[in-house]
Amino acid sequence: MQQAKKFGTFGGVFTPTLLTILGVIMYLRLGWVVGNAGLLGAWLVILLSFGITICTALSMSSITTNIRIGAGGAYAIISQALGLEVGGSLGIPRYLSQGLAVTMYIFGFREGWLSIFPDHHAFLVDLSVFVILFAIAYISADLAIKTQYIIMGIIILSLVSIVLAGYYNPMTYSAEEAITWGTFDGVREKNGSEFWIVFAVFFPAATGIMAGANMSGELQDPRKSIPVGTLWAIGVSLVIYMGLAFWVARAATEDELLNNYNVMIDKSFFPPLVIAGVLGATFSSALASIIGSSRILFAMGEHRVLPKGEWLEYQNKLGQPRNAMIVTGIMIFLTMLLRDLNAVAPLVTMFFLITYAMLNVVVIIEQRLGLISFRPSFAVPRIIPWIGLVGSVLAMFIINPTISLVSWSLVVFVYGILSRRHLETKFEDVRSGLFTSFSEWAAKHTAGSGHKQERAWKPNLLVPVSDSSTVQGSFSFIKDLAYPRGSAFLMGIGTGVRAKRLKDRLGMISDAFRRDDVFSSTSVMKTERFADGVNYGNQALNGAFFRPNIVFLNMVEKKAVVEDYPEIIEEAKRLEIGVLLYMIHPRAMLGQKQNINLWIRNRGPEWDINDGRRNPNLSMLIAYKLMKNWGANIRLITVIDKSEEMPKAQAFLRQLLELARLPIHETIVKDGNFNEEFADAPMADLNILGISPGKPVESYKELALKVNTSCLFVLDSGHENVFA
Repeated sequence: MQQAKKFGTFGGVFTPTLLTILGVIMYLRLGWVVGNAGLLGAWLVILLSFGITICTALSMSSITTNIRIGAGGAYAIISQALGLEVGGSLGIPRYLSQGLAVTMYIFGFREGWLSIFPDHHAFLVDLSVFVILFAIAYISADLAIKTQYIIMGIIILSLVSIVLAGYYNPMTYSAEEAITWGTFDGVREKNGSEFWIVFAVFFPAATGIMAGANMSGELQDPRKSIPVGTLWAIGVSLVIYMGLAFWVARAATEDELLNNYNVMIDKSFFPPLVIAGVLGATFSSALASIIGSSRILFAMGEHRVLPKGEWLEYQNKLGQPRNAMIVTGIMIFLTMLLRDLNAVAPLVTMFFLITYAMLNVVVIIEQRLGLISFRPSFAVPRIIPWIGLVGSVLAMFIINPTISLVSWSLVVFVYGILSRRHLETKFEDVRSGLFTSFSEWAAKHTAGSGHKQERAWKPNLLVPVSDSSTVQGSFSFIKDLAYPRGSAFLMGIGTGVRAKRLKDRLGMISDAFRRDDVFSSTSVMKTERFADGVNYGNQALNGAFFRPNIVFLNMVEKKAVVEDYPEIIEEAKRLEIGVLLYMIHPRAMLGQKQNINLWIRNRGPEWDINDGRRNPNLSMLIAYKLMKNWGANIRLITVIDKSEEMPKAQAFLRQLLELARLPIHETIVKDGNFNEEFADAPMADLNILGISPGKPVESYKELALKVNTSCLFVLDSGHENVFA
């Protein structure tokens, strides 16, 4: 395969960017801007417009010197920073808007052509220009760049014609007389602020700064070329606009400026050269847009943002994205058939501005995160991206508030569609850093609040295992305990080959939890003794902010492991970590998951609801979680040993339910011996009881077998509050 030609700064970035900025507005609308706003007002409009684009260009320069940018320009930059979903939500509308821009440039060329040859058929002119544009772009980007060199020569000659007019043609006003603030007579009849109406007309002239960046995939050194070429193009075009405004303010009267869009042509030294400049400006803008849009489509196909991505990413032996170019050509031809794009024309500017806003957002995020990976060779002050962001958003709503809202809505709509597709990125982005930074910020503020955060409680399970099959057998139950906001941290305990096997298998189970919307992670403690691994892990995690708050112990583990449970329970109690001891009945299993018996300890003789340390907080919260995920009923049961306590016990349960706000199906107060009453408990799929530290583990097995159901034994950490 022949090596595709790569372009340097001048041909690949400076030339297309400069020619896109020096477009038809410069020739046909700058005089109108000066006529309305006066020279001082026109200069202010130009400086404000270019101020926004300069800040955005500086932000883009900063980010491009920090990453390896691929094809797609701004789409690639935003995708690599904020993910394919955000990049695609901007890339798709921007691709479509650039296609519309090509059509509008073709229409602009036609208007200029018909001013010279009024007898020519309008559609045939459009079709001819389209065929020439498409042929140049389809053959190669190299031919397009060479064509733009010719157009640049024509535009330079047209500017020379204007400069010569300043020397050889008589000026209407002196320099001192020209420097005035305008009367805005040309916009008196329109609604809105007069100055901002003029600003809205001129601003699209400053939105061509992405033309060079769109060629990012075909540049020899995009990290260097994009900043240098773009900034030089903006600087040169700013000087030209300021100079032309000064010239036209002296060359024509206010009435001429307001009523004659061709005043710059008429007042030039050699008008045919300026007409050629107008035609060249529209043609070069169309050429840059058709090349740039096809590269955006190619990049989105390469990243599989769009269907048939493997077809769209096809390149010929010269590296030209032929299929993307064909699709782009068809789209442009279809939009040409509409014949009038005035209704959708503002969308083109809006999507440029949304792209500018997001480029500035990327730099703001990178600067704010302070990640060590963000070390651009072109650093900008923190205020620059903020100016670019605020300026871009304000410019959108100044130009057209309604279209602005529609544009943002389209971006959000496309993002919603792409986010459902779970796109796989081929590169890292900063979203994880953004989420981590936000988490750290939240952790610091939460830790400094001095409160227990009982209202924010959720089950974060530590699941220690010596055999992965233990987790597999309890997968559904663990998921029901944690879903939807909790988590499951799988900790393998083992050494040697067993540790390696545990790591691999637990990793696959963790992936399964995440697919079911339960956050999960894994770790392996290399130690022979199970209790040591769990206790050391809990001790190490105790100082972390995001730490497990419940240890989940499974009675199906092998005997040597189960014998370590009392030691683990004692240490969990010391560290103020909750404990769940799960005993699944060998025959009954979890049944139909319809009924849960929640057993409350005898609180006599006081039966005081205000004694928070003895309330079954964790038991009730866990029962509620299971009730929600199973669609089950909860039965609240307590056993008294003195019949005279019956009224107090019943009142206690009623008050407990009222304060806890739990939809309990039934409350039962039994009078008698706990062991006998427990054995005679109402049928349920799961019985939830309390843990008594120091009690032999075998006694829990006996209870489960006695009631003939699966059981969950619970020990509070002291940090739960069912009343919160």
